[in-house]
Amino acid sequence: MPNMIHQLTAIYVILADFFAHHPEAANWRQSNHSQPAFSDAEVLTIALMQSYFQAPTLKRTYLLVRANDPKAFPHLPSYQQWLARLHKLTTLVGQVLVSSTPTEGWEGDYYVLDSKPIPVCLPIRHGRVRLLRDDGAYFGKSSKGWFFGFKLHLVRDHDGRLLNALLTPANYDDRSVALSLLAPLPAKIALADLGYRGWPIKEQIGEETGILLITRADLPEKRELISTVRQGIETTFSQLWHQFIDRVYSRSWLGLWNTIQLKLINYQLRHSGLLAA
Repeated sequence: MPNMIHQLTAIYVILADFFAHHPEAANWRQSNHSQPAFSDAEVLTIALMQSYFQAPTLKRTYLLVRANDPKAFPHLPSYQQWLARLHKLTTLVGQVLVSSTPTEGWEGDYYVLDSKPIPVCLPIRHGRVRLLRDDGAYFGKSSKGWFFGFKLHLVRDHDGRLLNALLTPANYDDRSVALSLLAPLPAKIALADLGYRGWPIKEQIGEETGILLITRADLPEKRELISTVRQGIETTFSQLWHQFIDRVYSRSWLGLWNTIQLKLINYQLRHSGLLAA
């Protein structure tokens, strides 16, 4: 594992390069204070260090960066000011995530799509939970039982690169977001579990995107092969789990989605080799 200074520098260079190639991204401010001493790249650099420290919260990440290298950010604001700045950069975080996904020149063989529960509390609190309810949190059922929270829907290629992601309430049917996940992608084959089976959605996806959606139910003689191929996305979810992606400390949907996007960016950068694992 690289030392903290090397990791900070690598992340900052990646973000500085993004802003250099997307100068319009810095034009979101409406005030005269358009060039703060503490830059947007620095704000995001600290947030992306969460996976390096394996810290469960952004506050812990901020404190570790400040304690281990106080000279790295001469104009470092307080935690409350930094967090407020970070939440204002949600659109930028999304743009960085999009820029980290393969587009031109990408030649994949197939897609794999699946969903992952993002519970906001332990089952013992299901009877009284109110956290994020007004932001869409709801009860849903996974292979491990009932949970309260959201679902993270992902589609990845055969090499493990994430191609699209959506966050929905937990009670959303996986099939209801399959078209939105696949719509931006070139026509190929998409492999999914039995939660996506059903002729109407397969026909709609085929007509609107040209993508052939296949589940184990469609090719029973190839069930073992499809299951083996789909193990890759379970590996992706496992790697995201080690980044505490399913530990929710946010108090709003925007904060939760922002945090998840940061962890997806870190995954993409590590997978592409731009950041050391």
